[in-house]
Amino acid sequence: MDKQYKPNEFAKLINVSVRTLQRWDNEGTLTAFRSPTNRRYYTHNQYLAYIGHSSKHEENKRKVVIYTRVSNRGQKDDLVNQVEFLKQYANSKGIIVDEVLEDIGSGLNYNRKKWNDLLAMCRNREVKQILVAHKDRFIRFGYSWFDEFLKSCGVELVVVNNEKLSPEQELVQDLISITHVFSCRIYGLRKYKKKLKEDNDLC
Repeated sequence: MDKQYKPNEFAKLINVSVRTLQRWDNEGTLTAFRSPTNRRYYTHNQYLAYIGHSSKHEENKRKVVIYTRVSNRGQKDDLVNQVEFLKQYANSKGIIVDEVLEDIGSGLNYNRKKWNDLLAMCRNREVKQILVAHKDRFIRFGYSWFDEFLKSCGVELVVVNNEKLSPEQELVQDLISITHVFSCRIYGLRKYKKKLKEDNDLC
């Protein structure tokens, strides 16, 4: 026998008020059953139907996002090419793109604004699919970890052109990125030390 719920039990189950249930019953949105004594009740099948409808509605509201990145402003042409390539891919698959995010910054930098905006959207379950041209356009190190994180948020990360570089090429690219980051930090540290020496108040 299908389990039955009193209005207050059912309201708590689906996280709405009893008043909302009454309104839905009057409008025919979610019609209550009636007992022989004319008391309203709801069934477990109604609960399952409601959850299924809500899940489908939420899924339809979630976005498909194109994410693109280049390391510096001199590569803006590549940024345009990535967007165009991914839009063509989406069109060929019948995918409707809701938003395009473009970042300029190193793949080692976790403080990229658009990238962090995208992760926040994923945590809030606003995104269902992310399209990127290459893995390193999304993140250079830790791709597998972030892929698993996105899956836990119900997000599919699609690498459209998974171009395989040789180990030597990948190593060179990574070493250049790491050298650039640490060079900037060392330069900043030297500049800071020089400032300390010039500040007589600190002597």
